[in-house]
Amino acid sequence: MTSSPTGTPNCRKVTGWSSYHRSREVEMFVLSKDPIDCTRLSRELDLPAAGALVTFEGRVRAENEGRDVLRLEYEAYAGLAEKEAQRILDEARGRFPVLDIRCQHRIGLLEIGEVAVWVGALSGHRGEAFDACQFVIDELKQRVPIWKKEYWTDGDSGWVRCEHCAHPHGHQET
Repeated sequence: MTSSPTGTPNCRKVTGWSSYHRSREVEMFVLSKDPIDCTRLSRELDLPAAGALVTFEGRVRAENEGRDVLRLEYEAYAGLAEKEAQRILDEARGRFPVLDIRCQHRIGLLEIGEVAVWVGALSGHRGEAFDACQFVIDELKQRVPIWKKEYWTDGDSGWVRCEHCAHPHGHQET
């Protein structure tokens, strides 16, 4: 495993694109404590064969399930999160004719309005790019060990949808 210039471990780098792909190394999935630069990430997804770029930005919202949210905190089991996220990106490549697909997820404390997760899918046509982008974010939320804690304006806090956190290895008791 390698580290980015900021010291954040990267899951995997890909090289050897076909003739219309960039030949430089590309980070496919990144966990980062730094803010996500959506504009830069979108600009990096630019290939002559592409007819569509679809991006998803998951943002910190001020309300959830009737409670006023002050901020969020994300924690991750980095090594496993990176491996599972890369599997999801690989699955998306196998299921949809995308030219490129990437994801970045924040960890640490995030304020209202900040981007917590970014997914970008590049394809020849919009349908495949939309489908791939939705597949990645849906699978990421279900499978990747990244946990979200909400801090509410009333001073309380709690982990969101973390029923599996109480059970070893995410399995329900039988």
